[in-house]
Amino acid sequence: MKDFSHFLDKLHFFKSMFSSNFYIKALDKFSIVAITDKAGTIIYANDKFCEISKYSREELLGQNHRIIKSGYHDRDFFRKMWRQISQGHTWRGEICNRAKDGSLYWVDSFIIPELDAEGKPFRYYSFRIDITEKKKKEIALEQQNKVLEEIAFIQSHEVRRPLANILGLIQLLNKEQLSAENSEIINYLEKSAEELDEIIHKILNKTYTIQFDELCIGERR
Repeated sequence: MKDFSHFLDKLHFFKSMFSSNFYIKALDKFSIVAITDKAGTIIYANDKFCEISKYSREELLGQNHRIIKSGYHDRDFFRKMWRQISQGHTWRGEICNRAKDGSLYWVDSFIIPELDAEGKPFRYYSFRIDITEKKKKEIALEQQNKVLEEIAFIQSHEVRRPLANILGLIQLLNKEQLSAENSEIINYLEKSAEELDEIIHKILNKTYTIQFDELCIGERR
């Protein structure tokens, strides 16, 4: 989300000019915000967090973010995230969460540690943007590409292989020993098989072109 990154850059610039309260209020209106203590316990949740998670503020406060864990990401994903922020570094990533009603939603998440006088985190600020629709399109595109890959595999292996066998057998035939009628039939079969092979080749090329075009469209999104 380039717009969100640009917005954060601007706020970092203005942070030196305004109080931290102004800084937080500006982000609070723009994004899904949570603040946790150093143990990860939620001590603040804004309205947008309540709205997207479908939990009340009372239900979120005092909990950690496992309350919205979807099970989509493995332990290593969160281990690396926690290691980075606990060392005082900002973390950014896309996370799939589960709302109270069981529905899944995706967020582009920034976690920024607040450091004490010794440079150790004592509070974490999480700013997130809902990217659920974007992820749905990406997942649909991945599924579509998977289907296209399966079609391409079937065409290239399951169809072209027996066709290649037929063409090979035709080539082995001694046409000089065949009658004129049989030779004409064999020639017709050979020509038809070659035409079918060319059609399959065109379909394969079209399949790969569609996959490439969809990949380019996905990157532009």
